[in-house]
Amino acid sequence: MNITRRAAIAGALLPFAAWAQAPEWPSRPVRFIVPYPPGGPTDIMGRIVAQAVHGPLGQPFVVENRAGANGLIGSEQAARAPADGSTFLVNASAHVIVPHLTPNMPIDVLADFAPVTNIASVPLWLVVNPALPVRSVAEFIAYARANPGRIAYASSSQGGAPHLAGELFKLMTGTDLVHVPYRGSGPAGQDLIAGTVQAMFDSVPASAGAVRDGRLRALGVTTKSRIAPFPDLPTIAEAGVPGYEISTWYGIWAPARTPPAIIARLQQAVATAARNPETRARFDALGAEPVADSPEDYARFVRAEYDRWGKLVRDARIKLD
Repeated sequence: MNITRRAAIAGALLPFAAWAQAPEWPSRPVRFIVPYPPGGPTDIMGRIVAQAVHGPLGQPFVVENRAGANGLIGSEQAARAPADGSTFLVNASAHVIVPHLTPNMPIDVLADFAPVTNIASVPLWLVVNPALPVRSVAEFIAYARANPGRIAYASSSQGGAPHLAGELFKLMTGTDLVHVPYRGSGPAGQDLIAGTVQAMFDSVPASAGAVRDGRLRALGVTTKSRIAPFPDLPTIAEAGVPGYEISTWYGIWAPARTPPAIIARLQQAVATAARNPETRARFDALGAEPVADSPEDYARFVRAEYDRWGKLVRDARIKLD
């Protein structure tokens, strides 16, 4: 057998060797660190996955909320945890946004973590208080241009996808909207309904009830395609802002140097759970589209998102207050 063929066979066997050499996992309960308070979308997503993989993997997965500093407190704890499969981070797309807004980062979100899988993607939409005299994205843009600095848009936090959805909208439409950050989608939505603020880029599940009962008016979704629960609602791109596209997504990371076999096993458990009808129904209730991609595909996606959000932060000159 020549050297080239021997090397090829050896390379093909490496994944199997890694599985054989990896310790039995999990042999004890596993932590999912969520770097935000309980009850938010990242926490909910983490708990859905924790419950779904518990049975197949044979050990409890416990969600621990470690909130603070725009997610950095919990993220740093996860990055510094032992790389033995005992701890993982569940975070949203803010994981690759906050670094571009934070000087003196305590961690490197690319180097200090090993991507496991993208759990799911959730669409956002532009919603307004019905008192605002607009019924379409085009009318909203025209009104905003005629009233610069007089429309306040809320977001669930600084540095998250809803915040940057508004900044991207401003950049692409040349409008002057005033950002008002809140601590969570709930308080922001309440003030929008009350008329304290006039608009919001929100996750569809968070405000769908208010749209259905007329307390809010939806103008367009931020994703590339229309969404099944509201098929008549246009995308913002087709309604007047060509090329506009944004969504929030949720994923799992392991501390760097976690054995690839452990990462692969968790990813496969998440992918299996995503096909389970009960878990899929829970995703559907959130308006979430399961992804459950491979660690390699997820790593490429994370890098691309990191670069994409960084460009937006620079182009829009976004800074945290």
